[in-house]
Amino acid sequence: MPRRQREPPASLVTRVVDWVFTMLRNAEFEILFFLFFVIAFLLFKDLTARPEYNQILSKKGQEGDSRLF
Repeated sequence: MPRRQREPPASLVTRVVDWVFTMLRNAEFEILFFLFFVIAFLLFKDLTARPEYNQILSKKGQEGDSRLF
């Protein structure tokens, strides 16, 4: 049976990069979940910063006002 030669150990940079990609692969769902909430927060914050949209969001329901829907 022929002997296998050992491969030289991977460099530190290679091991660190492999570890980072492994962590990203394992945490893919959590990262996407977090990004969804960050993007939704930024969009909502942008909408509420505009006076015309802020009036719509902060207006209390008034009787006989059919412009709400």
